[in-house]
Amino acid sequence: MTERTRVAPDVRQMLNKVPEVTIWFWVIKILCTTVGESFADWINMTLGVGLVNTAILFTVIFVVVLAAQMRLRRYVPAPYWLTVVVVSVTGTLYTDILTDQLGVPLWISTTVFSVLLAVTFGVWYAKEGTLSIHSIVSTPREGFYWFAVLVTFALGTATGDWTLELTGWGPGLSILLPLGLIALVTLLWRLGADVVLTFWVAYILTRPLGANIGDWFGLPKGEQGLGIGVFGTSLIFLGAILATVVYLSITKADVIEDHEADAYVPETTPQRRRATLGVLVAAAVATVALLAWANAQPHQSALADEGPAPSCSKGAPLDQAKATQQVSADFPAQSVQGYRTIVQDTQKLVDSGDQQGAQARVTDLETAWDDDEASLQPKSCQAWTFVDTEIDQVLTSVRATSPDRAAEDKAMATLLTTLG
Repeated sequence: MTERTRVAPDVRQMLNKVPEVTIWFWVIKILCTTVGESFADWINMTLGVGLVNTAILFTVIFVVVLAAQMRLRRYVPAPYWLTVVVVSVTGTLYTDILTDQLGVPLWISTTVFSVLLAVTFGVWYAKEGTLSIHSIVSTPREGFYWFAVLVTFALGTATGDWTLELTGWGPGLSILLPLGLIALVTLLWRLGADVVLTFWVAYILTRPLGANIGDWFGLPKGEQGLGIGVFGTSLIFLGAILATVVYLSITKADVIEDHEADAYVPETTPQRRRATLGVLVAAAVATVALLAWANAQPHQSALADEGPAPSCSKGAPLDQAKATQQVSADFPAQSVQGYRTIVQDTQKLVDSGDQQGAQARVTDLETAWDDDEASLQPKSCQAWTFVDTEIDQVLTSVRATSPDRAAEDKAMATLLTTLG
């Protein structure tokens, strides 16, 4: 990170447009990644906007905030980190569309984004002679920088999801792998590894780390999460980001005051760079071996909970009468009565015109159902799948941006009939 361009600022030349890479940089980067993941999930699923519409919305927002960011002549914390939050959501959504809408396997997405990132770095270096973020002092370099950031988020999403698919690890356990790799990269940087290489490797790894933290906070306790929910997680991390940005704006702890001054770089030699590169390659090989071993163990993909309800291969599909019979016979009466009570409360709130209250109450149904999934599904997979579909219809109708009263009444009446 020693490259500097010693030209006075003009139309294209600016003070450095990115913050100094201190501990604050990495803390807020992980916070942004986490809130980007959880907030996108909230808009996509909870509000019923849909994946494609959410992606279109955030693409437009990304274009607007990026244009505002690139008009600035120096690094300003608020617009810079707002751009990072938005680009984290946007990159994530692009990968999700490939996976969920187009059915592209995650290993293909990972490969494609890896190649795209390598090409981006190649063109960037060929034209500018450096990949150091301490040299983002011109419009072309800033353009390369933000495009690379966008690709790293898409790549980090694909790689993280592919890891969960291969291993079946829960969100808490999944945090340990990227966290351990980031710690190793940090150690290698301190020992004299190439600063640009270690920066971008760590930057990519913070994406699956932040996403796994978001899943851990947001998932129900029955799915090995903390049960805070995606909205609660978004609020917590947005508050942390706001507090950090305010602190940085006041203290300027992450501002490079002199764009010609060298940032701190650990002492290094060609021998150290080669040795640390060898360790980094060995760590990559070991990670691949670990994932291959985990994939060979019996497990269910951790991504299964994010997709559609699992199908049951035994027996003919149920009709409502048979589903009601199986619910009555196989599911605990106390749990079923709890679901009925929540649906009836939601119906009363809808009837009284309190749509906001109905949306809050129906979330209790979603939480209770998710918490009981592990115990109910083995009792009768077909009945569980049938009820799960009907609950999804209730959630969608009540949470719709413009609720249809008839659709809400029909969905809730149908579910109440099935629950007996």
